[in-house]
Amino acid sequence: MAPKKCDKSALNESNPLKRADMVLNNAAKIDCKKFVRARDIVAGNPKLNLAFVANMFNTCPGLEPVEEQEQVVIEEETREEKAFRNWMNSLGVDPFVNNLYEDLRDGLILLQILDKIEPGIVDWNKVNKTKPLNKFKQVENCNYAVVLGKQLKFSLVGVAGSDIQAGNKKLTLAVVWQAMRYFVLNFLKKLSKSGREITESEIISWCNQKVRGAGKSTSMESFKDKSLSDSRFIMDLLWACQSASVNYDLVGPGKTDEEKMLNAQYAVSCARKMGCAVFCLWEDIVEVKEKMLLTFFGSIMGQFGGA
Repeated sequence: MAPKKCDKSALNESNPLKRADMVLNNAAKIDCKKFVRARDIVAGNPKLNLAFVANMFNTCPGLEPVEEQEQVVIEEETREEKAFRNWMNSLGVDPFVNNLYEDLRDGLILLQILDKIEPGIVDWNKVNKTKPLNKFKQVENCNYAVVLGKQLKFSLVGVAGSDIQAGNKKLTLAVVWQAMRYFVLNFLKKLSKSGREITESEIISWCNQKVRGAGKSTSMESFKDKSLSDSRFIMDLLWACQSASVNYDLVGPGKTDEEKMLNAQYAVSCARKMGCAVFCLWEDIVEVKEKMLLTFFGSIMGQFGGA
């Protein structure tokens, strides 16, 4: 049934009370006669009049129905992704990497990274550089990056250029992680007297020897060693490398979650102050993230010439 039409004759009524009665009659026609009486309107009761007007707006707002829209879910960047992105930007790639997956899809930044960790490996005459690149040109660049990665002995079984171009997170991370690992180990290789490749076990051995040589009793078995979560060994290592940079008054027992957090934050701060290229976060230490700890200890070893 169509709603009743409101009577506009109230506009010509001179008696305020009658005018208010006619307003309420019109309100009743649209099911909004609530809260007030005619004398409340005439008296100007602010609270009752506000409730009356609010009820009218709620019942007949005169607005089009709101259509449901698809919600866009924004995925938060993981700590590992942030560490990799910071590392890539530290190499001076152009343009700046804001999204680890989207910005690598055309292959150009990935090829820049490979050329920076192994200068001269990229033949830029084989690269599609003129933008905008269509999908096929992007895949060609990514395929070339995979070929070069295999030349550097990356484990890329099942990884194709189309996977990187499509923004496959797992496979893109696999390529980037191996590039970062190659960068750290190659950096240590250049520092070694013999020029040979430094293995992960040698990094662990060097760290333990450095700490023992400084008269400390802590040690580590691997980059998965859960005892590393309290950062005590890390602080001993940093002290053994440069004692003036470590204040043990600021190092806690590392028993509680809060103590572990504070120790890890201090360890990262000290390492950076000592000139180490640190890309991991304090959470990576507390949670004993193997990959990030490799880069952390590798950067300490590289900075202090232990290779």
